[in-house]
Amino acid sequence: MRREHLLGVFYLSLATLLWATTFVVVKDSLKTLSAGQITLVRFFFATLCFAPFLWVRNRRLWAAGLELGIYLFLAYFSQTIGLASTSASRSAFITTLYVVMLPLLLGLLGQRLGWNIWLAALLAILGVGLLSYDGSPPGPGDFWTLLTALSYTVYIWRIEGFATRFPSLPLTGIQMLVVLLLALGWVAWEQPRWNWEGFPWGSLIYLGLVASALCVWLQALGQRFVPAAEAAIIYALEPVYASIFAYFLLHERLGWQGRIGAALIVLATLVSQLLSARPHSGQITTEPSGED
Repeated sequence: MRREHLLGVFYLSLATLLWATTFVVVKDSLKTLSAGQITLVRFFFATLCFAPFLWVRNRRLWAAGLELGIYLFLAYFSQTIGLASTSASRSAFITTLYVVMLPLLLGLLGQRLGWNIWLAALLAILGVGLLSYDGSPPGPGDFWTLLTALSYTVYIWRIEGFATRFPSLPLTGIQMLVVLLLALGWVAWEQPRWNWEGFPWGSLIYLGLVASALCVWLQALGQRFVPAAEAAIIYALEPVYASIFAYFLLHERLGWQGRIGAALIVLATLVSQLLSARPHSGQITTEPSGED
């Protein structure tokens, strides 16, 4: 396996691990703020991190960041609306459908995938189902969460190409700025009341700097070396990590069904690496930051 590929897997695994910590943080922040307010403040801090890298005059780079930022915002927006009328476990299951949607999309686009990716995708979605699916009847929130899965599917697919063409720091910064501006419109439309007493500054700074800025940057770095279909399977480890954090922080224990599901997801990640010794088809190039 190429050294660069291993590094990419490490970046994506670290981002997934950090994303898994956000469940407890967001849940606690929702006691004080609305979902739109949380999104606005976290991406304000995230954008500040990349402010020095936003002074680029490359129209193609800005177009790529704008496109990715819209997909990213749609994922946050639809998932939040969906959670209002569906359970967190069901939301996790539906969101992770991108593990299957992405290979199907790539197949429709004419890309040939190895048998290990298809097998890993099936194992991953079965594992997530056992780990988090609650068996409740479908509702409106489920359809909103399907939009989340579709948004992530397109995002993971598109970032693979952009990550090999543009420098990761300005590309990530533009995405943060786009989500910030769209979240500002979201909050302006809702006009929620700001409760400054007990404002969760620590939680929102963590969500902005670590769960948003750092993780999206790691994703851009990792998908330089890891194909999109394989990356989607690595992201499926998020509910496994979340269950581990829930065990230590909330003292929640997995039953036998959840343990089997977690084992299947880990197995899926290993299966996805079986044929990964071949180089990633995309070559890393950096476009000039000057006027295009």
